[in-house]
Amino acid sequence: MNVASRVERGLSPVPGGDPARVEHSLPPWAAGRPTLSELFAASPRDAGWAGFLLAGLDPARPLLWVQERMAILEGGRVHPAGLGPAGRGLIHVEARDAKAALWAMEEGLRCPALSAVIGELWGDPPALDFTATRRLAVAAERHGVAAFLIRLGGHANLSGARFRWKLASAPSAAHPFDSRAPGEPRWNAELFRARGCQPGRWVVAGDGRQDLLPVAAAAGDRTLDGDWRRHA
Repeated sequence: MNVASRVERGLSPVPGGDPARVEHSLPPWAAGRPTLSELFAASPRDAGWAGFLLAGLDPARPLLWVQERMAILEGGRVHPAGLGPAGRGLIHVEARDAKAALWAMEEGLRCPALSAVIGELWGDPPALDFTATRRLAVAAERHGVAAFLIRLGGHANLSGARFRWKLASAPSAAHPFDSRAPGEPRWNAELFRARGCQPGRWVVAGDGRQDLLPVAAAAGDRTLDGDWRRHA
């Protein structure tokens, strides 16, 4: 069963005690119901989230990417040539502050021709409150365009986002032909809030199939006393 199906059915994406790979073809936001997702980068200079996100978008459709001025200064300006197929239809907007970035995102979500709208914000700006995120979620769902808030150096405050992720780059997989060369990229992904499904943690591989390696078993119905006696 793919992860998109597990998310739609409200199942835990991490099988308890099962070390086997769980395969899927698309990230949860590509399950056919575009909405607002919030991605928290491990550090402002860890751009691994971009590969994790872009793997689930349609490269044949234009992509709107909004960057707040401080996000550019701290994390760097997006480089279309480094985005692969998604860079060919990139529409880049540099916003003077978070308020302008949120406005540009909401306006972009009204265009159903876009594959997605990405917005990079720095820190915890006052303009980014529950009302602003709720507006983005409603616009994304109403017009059928996925929205992504990239939080650089921010905290997980109250939000209307349907999915909230913590993402970090992970060591690459072994190269199949050269043990000294890096293999396919990987990311540590934690879904810590989700609407309609249970949270989970994975190591995600970027080989086109997006294999998920479960790294955290589902919570069991065990008492602390029972665990202590079993391992004593």
